[in-house]
Order: sequence, then structure tokens, then C-alpha cells
Amino acid sequence: MELTVGAILEGKVKSITNFGAFVTLPDNKTGMVHISEVANAYVSDIRQHLTEGQDVKVMVIGNENGKINLSIKRLEPKPQREGGRNNFRNSGGRREGGHYQNRESGAPRAQEAPVQAAAPKTADQIFEEKLKAFMTESDSKLSSIRAYSENRSRSRRRG
Repeated sequence: MELTVGAILEGKVKSITNFGAFVTLPDNKTGMVHISEVANAYVSDIRQHLTEGQDVKVMVIGNENGKINLSIKRLEPKPQREGGRNNFRNSGGRREGGHYQNRESGAPRAQEAPVQAAAPKTADQIFEEKLKAFMTESDSKLSSIRAYSENRSRSRRRG
């Protein structure tokens, strides 16, 4: 069975490490759910979300060189952002006398609830975000380098 990116499968958590969980898939294949793909919220301890032997539904997000990358969070509904910034240009309103009004009717728009400030991120969360961004960028660059070297080696063989 060829596991294609985007496929949704049922699996069983085989083992858990600090960086992710290994999941047994159909046809006795094993894939890994990285800790960043477990939940939509920050996960500091994967064991609070998964246990060995637990049945899980996963999505294949990568399948290269025999390594199957899986995600649980991509099957969950995305959390709604609370509040958000008031962007006047995109608000569809104009300001008169200190109040926003609807462009079409000129009626005052309903007041939005005050936005609560997000809790400050911990040093670990900031580090995890930076590490994830670095790894994504690094993987992208490595893929480009591999593709370039494969093309060069093919052209050398021909000529």
C-alpha cells in the first residue's frame, strides 16, 4: 500500500519520545507524529496528549526516503482566534465623530468586545517556534540542493 500525502489513516501509538510518537499503520508500516503535529495548542509534554497503545486518526503529511511523517492536529478543527486587531482598511467602515459606521447604511456598527492581551510566551515556546521555522527553511533549502545535484549528475551521465 502506497501512503500518499493527504491520506487519512487509523493507527496505534507504538512508542512515545520527547520529540514525538511512533504510530503503527496498516500493512505493518510505522510513521512518526512530531510533537508540533500533535495538537493545535503548544505541547510541552506529549504524554499529556497521547499514551502508548492509544488508537489515533492521522494524516500523512510526508513520505520520503521511507520516513512517513504524520499529523494529528491537521485533522482537528482550527481554533478560532480571539479578538484580532482592528484593521480599519479592511473593516468596511468609515470613522465619523469617533464611531465606525457602515458604508452602505451609515448606521453605527456594533461595538466589538475588548481584545484581551495574549499571555506572554515562555522561553521554551519561543525557542520551539524558532526551531520549527529553522527546520522548515532548512528542509526547503536541502530539497532544492538535492534536486539541483540530481539534475547535474543526470546531465553529466548523458554527456
